[in-house]
Amino acid sequence: MWKPAGMDTREGVKASKLRRHTPAYLAPWRVSPCVFRSSKSELKPNLASDGLACAPLQMFTEEEAMLKDMVTKFAQERVAPFVQKMDENAKMEDSIIQGLFEQGVCTLLPNLYFWKLMSIELGEEYGGTGASFFSIILAVEELAKVDPAVALVCELQNTLTNKLFTTYGTEEQKRTYLPRVSKDTLGSFCLSEAGSGSDAFSLKTRAEKKGDYYIINGSKMWISLAEDAGVFFVMANTDPSLGYRGITCFIVDRNTEGLHVGKKEDKLGIRASSTCPVTFDNVKVPETNILGQVGQGYKYAIGMLNTGRIGIAAQMLGLAQGCFDRTVPYTKERVQFGKSVFDFQGMQHQIAQVATQLEAARLLTYNAARLAETGRPAIKEASMAKYFTAEVPASPSLQGFIPLLVATLTTSKCIEWMGGVGFTKNYPIEKYYRDCKIGTIYEGTSNIQLSTIAKFLAQEY
Repeated sequence: MWKPAGMDTREGVKASKLRRHTPAYLAPWRVSPCVFRSSKSELKPNLASDGLACAPLQMFTEEEAMLKDMVTKFAQERVAPFVQKMDENAKMEDSIIQGLFEQGVCTLLPNLYFWKLMSIELGEEYGGTGASFFSIILAVEELAKVDPAVALVCELQNTLTNKLFTTYGTEEQKRTYLPRVSKDTLGSFCLSEAGSGSDAFSLKTRAEKKGDYYIINGSKMWISLAEDAGVFFVMANTDPSLGYRGITCFIVDRNTEGLHVGKKEDKLGIRASSTCPVTFDNVKVPETNILGQVGQGYKYAIGMLNTGRIGIAAQMLGLAQGCFDRTVPYTKERVQFGKSVFDFQGMQHQIAQVATQLEAARLLTYNAARLAETGRPAIKEASMAKYFTAEVPASPSLQGFIPLLVATLTTSKCIEWMGGVGFTKNYPIEKYYRDCKIGTIYEGTSNIQLSTIAKFLAQEY
């Protein structure tokens, strides 16, 4: 056998064995034997039979465009005047919550178009708008441009509260609660506990069956909208011996004896939106208030959070875009060394890089939303959208190789571009900076998103 100079026969045998155990697809200059998912094509839908059209992600239906314009107007006229006050007082204005529930009318379309921001996708028979899931994403994005805290209220009501009732509720539960959550009642999702954050299904809240009732005992932490909520979805374990398979979702009205909402947290950002501990002390709940089936609560939580992550991506996207929109005009007006700050090439490159990150985040978010509303799998895409709007690598020329939020990257750079005034509370830029941090934490941390993405990649390859 031929052998290279300096290699004895024994070494040649070792090298031969090594080559035989090398995976085929690692062989140099060789076509991979695998057809990976990224190489597969998917047929376009039959446009005539399915009634679908292939269009750019940023092209909207007439109704979606109209809703977007109406939300923009609502945010500017009804929300913007109170943003600073709500942030300082850590309290949502009642008039804003009422405005979100109110019915608006658009007469610009051939037919009258009614809308409610708290029940966008909910059917008209329950007092909702009957619009698309994508419309929710557009509404959240537009609200977040002005105040991410207000956007969160809209996002949670639409993607969690309404969705839980419509997807898993009995007809009686739908008739009882959907008209309320469409009209004036906030919902609140109670999952996290002191010892179960990302490890959500290690929760300790217990529901013990007593005849045709359950008795709930336990406590929850970090519960969004709890201060003003009228109905709570409580995840409790009916049989701890089954582990997470004992977790069941209960519908609990606020006035139920034994339910106590604690003092709201004094938070860094999204301060107008309440976050409170909630405790349950021998709370008696009828068996008819079980949402879905006993022991299936963990599945419902996963399903809702997967959809909700698209909403949070939209919130972070809107936040970043709103901050960007307020800052760039200032750079064109601010004059230093005889010309506007914007006219310096170094500044133009930074602004262009941030704008590119924003556009990439928007396309990821819109794609996940379109997939979800057509009923197609979108779990990986939802995690990617939330992760990218929450923790993508910033350009090396801007931030080194430190991972940063799209929102944090944008708001951080906007403060720098504004200079000293950007660091003061006289301008809203510092508020955007504070508000954005929560994006890496709630509805699944960035590491949880990465684990989800990796899980799907492992299946694909």
